[in-house]
Amino acid sequence: MYGTAERLLRLLSLLQARRDWPGADLAARLEVDVRTIRRDVERLRSLGYPVHATPGVAGGYRLGAGAALPPLLLDDDEAVAVAVGLRTAASGTVTGVEETSVRALAKLEQVLPARLRPRVGALQAATVSLPGTGPTVDASVLTAIAAACRDHERLRFGYGDRSGASTQRSVEPLRLVHTGRRWYLVAYDLDRADWRTFRVDRIAGTPVPGFRFTPREPPAPDLAEYVSRRLSTEAYPHRLVLRVAAPAAELARRVPPTSGVVEEIDEHSCRVRTGANNLDAVPYHLAQWGYDFVVEEAPPGLVDRLREAAERFTRAVGWV
Repeated sequence: MYGTAERLLRLLSLLQARRDWPGADLAARLEVDVRTIRRDVERLRSLGYPVHATPGVAGGYRLGAGAALPPLLLDDDEAVAVAVGLRTAASGTVTGVEETSVRALAKLEQVLPARLRPRVGALQAATVSLPGTGPTVDASVLTAIAAACRDHERLRFGYGDRSGASTQRSVEPLRLVHTGRRWYLVAYDLDRADWRTFRVDRIAGTPVPGFRFTPREPPAPDLAEYVSRRLSTEAYPHRLVLRVAAPAAELARRVPPTSGVVEEIDEHSCRVRTGANNLDAVPYHLAQWGYDFVVEEAPPGLVDRLREAAERFTRAVGWV
């Protein structure tokens, strides 16, 4: 059992971790009855925390927005992650957060426990960031999309496809996926009645939220693999499947998620699904991997190009 002060801190931490909490769930987590939760909520309100309650059998509690930002309760790993993330935000793929990141970092470092300072300092001293050259995304756009994903609210926005044509999209957002270079939104496109993957940097302005919706069954259990497949294979006119004589983890370091989907076969081999716009470049791209491979599925013309490339390399060293 917790004392009152410790219980209030744990209650506040739970309310910050999730948007909605049934009273019974909070009571079970804190090992008290629902009546105690009601009293503790009143104590938090008296301290200035805007805790909203929903009456009824299915009712619960939500920490709302107030006039000032309430203190956040972070464990050690969360505090270190936030400190390092703020330090590197200026060189990331999100624009408009550089100055505010510095201010937030100054406040966080002021209250960091002494035991955490060496961890943060070591990570900062050992890390050098190179400015990115790829497309960036405004922080307000990411925030709006993330909120709609969390609250199950429809979004409407202008979107420019790869050819530059602009369309209006109405979607049910599911999740944001970051590939390391770009941000993507996985959403159900209402006009096309199908799941789509949108590059966030191609969204015009800030998306406008709409009505709430009941979440659909996701298009795949693993959204990271789903986005990787859409970007590296399904987006291209030519698709191929290879069995490669290399461990999956090792090849994945050479083949980013946006270039191919790597599937483990056993500890010594893996299967790669990828695609291409131009078959002429495929043999030379595969040669850079440095591993033997077998073509399992290939578009017409690829095998001939592989043979031509092999003969060309053979002739190149024939005189040695």
